[in-house]
Amino acid sequence: MSSQLSQKSHTLTTGLAMFSMLFGAGNIVFALAIGQYAQDKNLYAIIGLLITAVGVPFLGLVAMTLFNGDYRSFFDRIGKVPGFFVASIILGLIGPFGAIPRCLALSYATSKPYLPEMSLPFFSVLACLFIFVLTYKRTSILNLLGYFLTPLKLGSLLFIIVNGFLFSPEIPAAAHDELAVFIKGLTDGYQTMDLLGAFFFCSVVLDCLRKNIDVSNPANYKRMIVVTLKASCIGAALLATIYIGFSYVAAAYSSSLMDVQPEELISNIAIQVLGPYAGLIVSFTVTMACLTTAVALTTVFAEFIHKDLTKAKLSYPLALLATLAITFAISTLNFTGIVALLEPILVLCYPALIVLCLVNILFKLYQFKPVKVPVMLMFGASVIAYFI
Repeated sequence: MSSQLSQKSHTLTTGLAMFSMLFGAGNIVFALAIGQYAQDKNLYAIIGLLITAVGVPFLGLVAMTLFNGDYRSFFDRIGKVPGFFVASIILGLIGPFGAIPRCLALSYATSKPYLPEMSLPFFSVLACLFIFVLTYKRTSILNLLGYFLTPLKLGSLLFIIVNGFLFSPEIPAAAHDELAVFIKGLTDGYQTMDLLGAFFFCSVVLDCLRKNIDVSNPANYKRMIVVTLKASCIGAALLATIYIGFSYVAAAYSSSLMDVQPEELISNIAIQVLGPYAGLIVSFTVTMACLTTAVALTTVFAEFIHKDLTKAKLSYPLALLATLAITFAISTLNFTGIVALLEPILVLCYPALIVLCLVNILFKLYQFKPVKVPVMLMFGASVIAYFI
């Protein structure tokens, strides 16, 4: 009995770890944006979002689990050089060319109602200095912030959802048809970039599993997969709950949010639902959560430059400075500009990466050999569909 309880507790812990890694404060923006857009047809939009923002990232986690979290062997199946190239692009997208500057831009937009005189470039400089201080000597402050901010962030966001449902006005009718709304949700799910993060976060999940499962014993391999699937269901359910809640709150308040930019939705809804003072607490929490996410991603990319790209020829501090310089430059495009920059890349690449996950799962489970042809066919189809 105690063994079963221990296993259930371990599965729950792993599921919560998956949720924490994939749930960034920035991701809420896209759930809010589709609710604002879809209004009374939000059901169709949220189905599309759940497929690409919840189902697909957890598919990636399962696929990477079968490869023991080794992203090199996962991507090497399309060839060593192409695999390294694809992995480098993905790290760049979740690093200084995409996710990190987007975190900074969202932090600025969220705090802007309370700092009206501060410009985005000045805010970005301060944010980059903050990140540099925390990453230069890898201080323990980040862990302390994480332990403090994660429950505060979740608590405040759930508070918005509950209050939003209790006191929300009637959801207005949308002018869009169901198919357009579904496709909007489907493609906006790419913008969370959680599949890209899953490729590199999987090793952390496996570390959680290895604490209780002896993976050196081949007999435990199936057990590890089963635990991963159960934990994935827990993480996916939590992520889906947050996305559904925020999309419906945004749909309910969409009449008062018509001219609000996506990056300003969180602070606007927080003020409308909770009032200016509670809204300040939520805005501060989201801002700090975005910045701590940026710290973690900056460390990952600087280490990648230092160890993998330059083979330690470029020191870690210089790699860190290079990462932050790129981050600052991209962040000045503001949130909307960064989303516009990322959109074509993600729309073109995401379907091919989903196919890569599927064929790699089939390879591990059923020795399915084809990989380059299916991936390239899907990439080609995405290119044709995008430009037609």
